[in-house]
Amino acid sequence: MGTDIEPMQGKTVVISGATSGIGQVAAERLAQQGARIVFIARDRMRGEAMLARLRSLSPGREPAVHYADLSLIAEMKRVAGEIAASEPRIEVLVNNAGALFARRELTPEGLERTLATNHLSYFVITNLLLERLKATPGARIVSTSSAAHRQGQIDFADLQSAQHYRGFAAYGSSKLMNILFTRELARRLGPSGVTANCLHPGFVATRFGDNNGGLTAFSIRLGKRFGGLTPEQGAQTLIYLASSAAVARDTGGYFYKCRPAPISARARSDEDARRLWEISAQLTGVGA
Repeated sequence: MGTDIEPMQGKTVVISGATSGIGQVAAERLAQQGARIVFIARDRMRGEAMLARLRSLSPGREPAVHYADLSLIAEMKRVAGEIAASEPRIEVLVNNAGALFARRELTPEGLERTLATNHLSYFVITNLLLERLKATPGARIVSTSSAAHRQGQIDFADLQSAQHYRGFAAYGSSKLMNILFTRELARRLGPSGVTANCLHPGFVATRFGDNNGGLTAFSIRLGKRFGGLTPEQGAQTLIYLASSAAVARDTGGYFYKCRPAPISARARSDEDARRLWEISAQLTGVGA
């Protein structure tokens, strides 16, 4: 990544998906650069272990953990409210949580779980922390997408995949939503001084997909074994977007290997980006 990484002393980074994989690596590296890490976790054992790890990496900069189920809108609203109340400044928000579900599942709130976890969690957390981000000069929003967006498409008449569901297709669509969300967010932020970018980390050998069984789990394990990057390699672009001076003013972009990367024609649709935002606002009650 070169020598253009800014020191992060005194900066607060809020991150989801920080207890494993690229999120954990990014949180640790940013803590080592001087940042204070505030992270959202679901599993208390993993959360407490990460909290201890961060304390050892950045003595004197007390990290914080908030527990929530990232697939539940009510939980996202609650945890975003807690973070907004306790953090007057947020220099970086990293939306990184994500999952693939081989079978269609509904959350207790009646939302398809891939949509809720991979897109709506980003949407809710970001919108409810925007006031804190706008109050912080040079704040950044970084969201993890994927090259899988190229296989994604959005059927606005069946956004929750009630008519047709395939795990990999739903995942690809959610990653397409991450890019559309980033582009529309950047447009809405305008000259506020807050930037919004997203990234493809590469195919990384992490716990991703381990919640599934059958052919889905076999395919993911095979890919990780023969083509997967290490979490350290996969986290590089995320860390770059969160801390590099080279992208301090870049916004609305999609990056891979620390460089701008092309996106699919569907991901370039301004109309779809606006429409997705409006529907997301209706589903969640925020961002209108």
